[in-house]
Amino acid sequence: MRELVNVGDAVTLARKFYNLQGEFIAGKAFDDRAGVAVIHECLLHLAKMKHQADVYAVATVQEEVGLRGATTATYGIVPDAGVAIDVGFGEQQGCDDPRLIALDKGPGLDIGPNIHPKMLEALRKVASDNNIPYQTVVSPGRSGTDAWPMQVTGAGVPTAIVSIPNRYMHSSVEVCNANDIKRAGRLLALFILTVDRSFVEGLACY
Repeated sequence: MRELVNVGDAVTLARKFYNLQGEFIAGKAFDDRAGVAVIHECLLHLAKMKHQADVYAVATVQEEVGLRGATTATYGIVPDAGVAIDVGFGEQQGCDDPRLIALDKGPGLDIGPNIHPKMLEALRKVASDNNIPYQTVVSPGRSGTDAWPMQVTGAGVPTAIVSIPNRYMHSSVEVCNANDIKRAGRLLALFILTVDRSFVEGLACY
């Protein structure tokens, strides 16, 4: 092995993608490939819709080691508002924690100081109006997602977080449900339809 691998070389586990029963799926790095899948789903919906907002879909790097990609991307784009798409810790056998979110019951919508109240209110309304199930995720401090650097970059950006329930996070056998990804993508697209100048101006007055 020493002839093949040097100190400092990047390595990863070889793991295939698996379709499980129903709409459950398993594989590695769903954190945050699931987020990219949500963005893709959202853009598919938006391609059939007429929206007023300019949309920037960003797949950031180095979130796990310092939220760096989101910091530089936010400086470059200077958005009026931002939504971080990430995974949330999913319910699993042997864990009884109220912060966990169930798979196949819709995406999680975070609440806490990292979240702009009007952004959360708007997402909840869109979900309710369109029969999209969602769950509440309590983030009492820094969320640990790209929403944090977005919120505090430059003069500040109103942010929200949409979380995909993910079981066995940070392992090579993470489990998500494809329905949650589809719901999150649709929710995000329908939310974007509601974003206009008055909405953006209202964020500063909330």
